[in-house]
Amino acid sequence: MITTFGFNKLISKDPKIKYGFTKELLKTGANMPESLYDHFEHFTEMLKSDNNIIKWTAIDIIGYLSAVDKDNKTDKKINDLIRLLHGGKLITCNHAIFALGLIAHNKHKHRKKIFKELLAISKDEFETDECKNIATGKVLDTIKSFLIDIKNDKAVIEFIKNATKSRRNSTKKKAEQLLQRLKKM
Repeated sequence: MITTFGFNKLISKDPKIKYGFTKELLKTGANMPESLYDHFEHFTEMLKSDNNIIKWTAIDIIGYLSAVDKDNKTDKKINDLIRLLHGGKLITCNHAIFALGLIAHNKHKHRKKIFKELLAISKDEFETDECKNIATGKVLDTIKSFLIDIKNDKAVIEFIKNATKSRRNSTKKKAEQLLQRLKKM
């Protein structure tokens, strides 16, 4: 069981304790997000951490919490997640894509905004083109669960078509497969 006292583990000097707790939080978030909901403010603070693993944990958990968010707390964090999405840091971006995808799934009213931001990564600058290609692949992974919603969206279709030109084979294949699935609809 996660308690407020347990969050003190995040300041432990022992990496096994600190990162063991982040793994525990992620497992709990994925399987029992309702048990973490009362600790929402802790995750908001963790988003500000200089420690990337703690920040990434918070990003993922905010996504998980959207499934049980009766007070619309995750709604207020969408802009923070979008800022992290467009920050040009691949791993942070990928965590933001994951969380925003969960929010889009759980909170339909934010789908249009989230899709627009996910597609906008094509304009973002990353450390390398390969990083951008990886992030593009992650967006493709996320939007493929929304086929009904995207089948007539010209911006999404254009994003997917552009991804078929990726130099990263896995991203190119994801885009091609997604286009094939859309054609069958």
